[in-house]
Amino acid sequence: MEKIRLGRTELLVSKTAFGALPIQRISRADAVKLVRRAFDGGINYFDTANAYTDSEEKLGEALYGVRGDVVISTKSAATDKKTAMAHIEQSLRRLRTDYIDLFQFHNPAKLPDPADPDGAFAAALEMRQRGYIRHIGITNHRIHIARAAIRSGDFETLQFPFCYLAAEQDLELVDACRSADMGFIAMKGLSGGLLNNAEACYAFMSRYGSVVPIWGIQHEWELDQWLELAARNPGLTPELQAVIDRDRRELAGNFCRSCGYCLPCAADIDIPQSARMSALLRRSPYQKYMSDEWYEKMHRIENCVHCNACRSRCPYGLDTPALLQLMLKDYDAFYAQHHADK
Repeated sequence: MEKIRLGRTELLVSKTAFGALPIQRISRADAVKLVRRAFDGGINYFDTANAYTDSEEKLGEALYGVRGDVVISTKSAATDKKTAMAHIEQSLRRLRTDYIDLFQFHNPAKLPDPADPDGAFAAALEMRQRGYIRHIGITNHRIHIARAAIRSGDFETLQFPFCYLAAEQDLELVDACRSADMGFIAMKGLSGGLLNNAEACYAFMSRYGSVVPIWGIQHEWELDQWLELAARNPGLTPELQAVIDRDRRELAGNFCRSCGYCLPCAADIDIPQSARMSALLRRSPYQKYMSDEWYEKMHRIENCVHCNACRSRCPYGLDTPALLQLMLKDYDAFYAQHHADK
């Protein structure tokens, strides 16, 4: 398994890494088995978050006996010191470890301030000083926050959406991180489930030697797929480039990064969540979206006044109103099937 240096953290992590958000959806026994198979197959980097329900606990049980041979990153969305401290302590217990290799601020709306004694960054600094975390990074969906994080020099890694639907500004982030000796962790390498040719996704990522993709893995067949690709290490052939070119033409307009620039909405539509509903239903615990509350939220899309304010604000040029209509259609089909199966 190829390993690369994660920026100035000096951590050596497998180029094929394990995104542990989807293991929320499977049983504890199945998750433990899956994670151990990933480790046995050569994967040494596992990424999770405090907010991913029982994902940390499942990783903790699976990796407890091999802790010294793996790199674990987790996240907290806390904005104050007290809550961030509590989250870090909780993550340590759940992960059954006495240190976290990489602690990441989870998609903050603004950069955490290292100078704020009561802010979340103060908690990370204190816990690093005490040896409970070793490195500090940040995740985000907003390109202006990502750029500011790189410029600040306060973070050792950036986790950001990156796949072969990437725009030029996303590619510039990769270059900026490399220049700053900052690790770049690619989330949403399958564009939230929009992309289905794993070999094309893998080959695209292989072109960027400083990028570590974390593939969300839920099923054994998915793990087998990534392990086989890592062993074969395919390059970008003309055939795979044709797949990428086709998908860019057909799918690029549907890749919502949930950055929130589109808000506020005149019809009170929760655009960042609604515009990626198909991915949420398939890649995370979907039951909460089957509630009356979420049914009502999704059907606010029918109240769209087509002012196109959201479309004009989108930094990625998405046709947001059209995308929301597609998401509502998919949601209604999923909702009907769910309730028919009950």
